[in-house]
Amino acid sequence: MSWKELISRELEDAYKVAAGLFDLVEEADLAWKPATGSNWMTTAQLLKHITDSCSGSFKGVVTGDWGMPDHSDMSQLTPEEMLPPAEKLPSVDSLDEAKRLLAEDRRGALEILSSLDEEKLATAKAPVPWDPTEMVLGHRLLQMVEHMKQHKGQLFYYLKLQGKPVHTGHLYGM
Repeated sequence: MSWKELISRELEDAYKVAAGLFDLVEEADLAWKPATGSNWMTTAQLLKHITDSCSGSFKGVVTGDWGMPDHSDMSQLTPEEMLPPAEKLPSVDSLDEAKRLLAEDRRGALEILSSLDEEKLATAKAPVPWDPTEMVLGHRLLQMVEHMKQHKGQLFYYLKLQGKPVHTGHLYGM
């Protein structure tokens, strides 16, 4: 199996499952977050984060453009600037917006993937600002898909904690 085929399959599966979970969210629950612990995103923030998980990261990995000012040096950022607390994270305003953004993220990620050739995916080094580990581009893009999957799982548990009738099949798109 080629890098493109592997990444494409993983992307399509992740987006399909995420879209199914988005369909289970109710507009009235967008402000919900777990009652215990701290630094939880609201459901609206989590939906927004999921919709930002792949195409923006793919663009950053492929081009080096992370959407930060040119003078930004990640090593000079404070911990809060690197990883802001949940209350500072953006959110969606509605489920319709979340679903639209998810579809746009999917299109963008697949478009970036289609622009790459197998040799580049297999050999190009793909550094990211937060991890100096040397890694080839295909592997790094798979990490971005895994990031989305982690947050998709988080949404599944948010729904479960809200008392929604979700089961393992919802988590895996079965």
